[in-house]
Amino acid sequence: MTHTPAPAPAADFWEARYRDTDRVWSGRPNELLVREAGDLAPGTALDLGCGEGADAVWLAGRGWHVTGVDISATALERAAVHAADAGVGDRVAWERHELGRSFPEGSFDLVSAHYLQSPVALDQRAVLGSAANAVADGGTLLVVMHAGWPSWQTEPPFDAVFPTLDGVLDELALPAGEWTVRTKETVRRPSTSPEGTEGHRDDNVWRLRRG
Repeated sequence: MTHTPAPAPAADFWEARYRDTDRVWSGRPNELLVREAGDLAPGTALDLGCGEGADAVWLAGRGWHVTGVDISATALERAAVHAADAGVGDRVAWERHELGRSFPEGSFDLVSAHYLQSPVALDQRAVLGSAANAVADGGTLLVVMHAGWPSWQTEPPFDAVFPTLDGVLDELALPAGEWTVRTKETVRRPSTSPEGTEGHRDDNVWRLRRG
């Protein structure tokens, strides 16, 4: 595993987030990854902000060779265990990066970036630019981000600017004629608060093909 040290504030925040509980995420792949990548031919994939590895493990199980990236060493350790338990440990490599400051080398047939939205500093524009640059010719860039707070969230826990469908494409400024937009959509999904209040949350999804 390639180790790239991360500056203390972001690293400390995410390490604390993972160490405070035995599991942060459900262990299931993101629904929009399954929807958008389920029909893609397996190749090489880059999973940015892989967390505890559910998306990477799902892709590896479908024949992809995956590089999973996260800032948290604890998250990556759990992801490696998940992959080994699923029998796909030989198809996933794990790298530690603070995205926006360092980035994996190489090009990939699929670059997946789900919910790269953080209460601590993250240069989202730079990360997405690097993600697009890492897509191989004929490959796919898949980006999913929250479009707003959940409907039950009456008091936002921190200030946040949520990206718009057109705004992300404008920021990426992809070369004309080099990319094809396959999906640009807002998807509403059920969301339940920690106290059990039912509601919904909107996510924005972009899937683009290079070449």
